[in-house]
Amino acid sequence: MIDLWQIERELQADYAAIAGVDEAGRGPLAGPVVAAAVILPQGIELPGLNDSKKLSEQQREALFGEICSLALAYGIGLASAEEIDAMNILNATYLAMNRAIAGLSSAPNLCLIDGNRATGVHHPNQCVVKGDGKCASIAAASILAKVHRDRLMVELHAQCPQYGFAGHKGYPTKAHYAALDLYGPTAHHRRSFLQKWEAGR
Repeated sequence: MIDLWQIERELQADYAAIAGVDEAGRGPLAGPVVAAAVILPQGIELPGLNDSKKLSEQQREALFGEICSLALAYGIGLASAEEIDAMNILNATYLAMNRAIAGLSSAPNLCLIDGNRATGVHHPNQCVVKGDGKCASIAAASILAKVHRDRLMVELHAQCPQYGFAGHKGYPTKAHYAALDLYGPTAHHRRSFLQKWEAGR
């Protein structure tokens, strides 16, 4: 069993406030990329806390509320489809992360970033590969980012129901491509992600 608090415990002597940072939505054809930053009280009990991808939608929704109520601070930031097209998905992810960190009500001394690259993050940071399954605060951030983004896609579905955003959340599924073939892209689509589809029309 992985101890999700080990990394924070090892760092807490040097860093009083540690924020976990993660994103959701790098791969979809539509919608924003969303990042979250979370500072948790050290060693807090959050039963079921894990990488958001290993949890059901119901589990994520329940943990979302708990994390928001128990966190010392949390912030959510996003970069739009237009920004993704303008600066590419990696830089847009950093933009969303910087916005999430800036949204924290108290500034962290260190940010733990999920992944192996964080060159565009402006705050002191340390990367943790597969951190959403190893580190409590990154796992919490992964849940906030995923749930927030899913909710945004459900809202987009209400505006554009023919695309089925509530189901596939903007990811490249057969149903999504079929809707694109029928109706063309919306303002919420990432045109830079649709180049192969457009070339094949």
